[in-house]
Amino acid sequence: MEKKQVEGVPKRKLGLFDGTMLVMGSMIGSGIFIVSADIMRNLGSGYLLIVVWLITGVMTVAAAISYGELSSMFPKAGGQYTYLKEIFGKMMGFLYGWGLFAVIQTGTIAAVAVAFGKFTAYLIPSLNDAAPIFQSGGYKITWIQILAIGVILLLTYVNTKGVEGGKWLQNIFTGAKIVALIGLITLGFLLVKNNFWTENMSFGWNAFANLKTDASGNFLKSGWESISGMTIAGGIAAAMVGSVFSSVAWENVTFVSGEIENPKRNVVRAMVLGTSMVMVLYLLVNVVYLVALNRDAIAFAPNDRIAVVVSEQIFGSGIGTIIIAVLVMISTFGCVNGIVLAGSRVFQTMAKDGMFFKAATENNKNGVPAKSLWMQGIWAAALCLSGQYGNLLDMISFVIVLFYMITVFGVIYLRIKKPNLERPYKTWLYPITPIVYLLIGTAFCALLLFYKQQYTWPGLIIVLLGVPIYFLINKKEQQS
Repeated sequence: MEKKQVEGVPKRKLGLFDGTMLVMGSMIGSGIFIVSADIMRNLGSGYLLIVVWLITGVMTVAAAISYGELSSMFPKAGGQYTYLKEIFGKMMGFLYGWGLFAVIQTGTIAAVAVAFGKFTAYLIPSLNDAAPIFQSGGYKITWIQILAIGVILLLTYVNTKGVEGGKWLQNIFTGAKIVALIGLITLGFLLVKNNFWTENMSFGWNAFANLKTDASGNFLKSGWESISGMTIAGGIAAAMVGSVFSSVAWENVTFVSGEIENPKRNVVRAMVLGTSMVMVLYLLVNVVYLVALNRDAIAFAPNDRIAVVVSEQIFGSGIGTIIIAVLVMISTFGCVNGIVLAGSRVFQTMAKDGMFFKAATENNKNGVPAKSLWMQGIWAAALCLSGQYGNLLDMISFVIVLFYMITVFGVIYLRIKKPNLERPYKTWLYPITPIVYLLIGTAFCALLLFYKQQYTWPGLIIVLLGVPIYFLINKKEQQS
């Protein structure tokens, strides 16, 4: 007797709290502890550091509010993929899904898992000191990469056991990192030894860039140069690559809409609540950086790990390093879990549409897409071994924002083309909210295209490689 595939309709096991934890947990990884160093090197001003995070916060919350309308109209698993497919057709949906699998989702999983490994090496120095397992020229495989792969495979396995396990893991680790971040912020204000806020803000709106490096490519502290005009605009766009990447993945909650109770209401609530709380935390963390460290200490923190330097200022060099290492390990572990849980649902939805491997359509006996989870996990593990995920991620903030813009534009497009469609939730302050996002997003993408092309074309090429694949899939469908 032929075994019947277990597909079924997913049970709705995630409430508003779970959705909000998924949003926050997917957003908070390692970026907030690192990227402000690069922002300071690009702009050299405390005011402009805060401005970059404020712009990113406005962008993120505006996008979440706009997505809410689409999530209420299309409360299905697949989220953003489904929105793009329904509004602009199968090809647009496929290109997003292709980019998601090729590098956006899997590359993020790989990068955050490797960050977990690197901060674990603070607690276990032998991980850093160990000889590479394999080395050929500049390519090597280290124990940190193996640990990252172990984390990915472990969390993939946990999520194949059902939504409940992944949900509780997500809630525990997200709760822990929120409490730890609040603790860092509070103690940063209370226990800091020297207050550098006035010094850091004394530069006002004047911008500076650190443009000089030594023969090894290390930035020189004496290399600050005053910048003005369009160079500042280009500097802001380049600086925002880090802040934007630290603030993405909130849309992962839309991927699991099929498993959320009352998705027409709870998905938008989770997105707006989660993004708002994370951006407030991010702003406060950056205020702590500006209070605890001067401009050079922020810009030239060893390996860009500003949070480690701040923690050492508060607690002393030994315990401070351990505290931040544990915080980042908790943060990255929870972040990987959230992204693993959510991404597989997109690939399952694509498979049901004939746009991905057919095996990914199946649910296992626990009601989750196990094969989709393993496909995602194995490719993310391969990216860990490639050593190229970091370079890829630098290139995809542009592509992520581009897809966000297309989706947000979809809200306006549907209002014009199909005004009579049922909208259980309507975008707050429409059309101002989506227009604000589109204006900021357009400026960001245009400035990167003009000033920082290394961040733009490679990501676009990765996505456009999906075009011939799409036509190949369609051709096979027509022939079958």
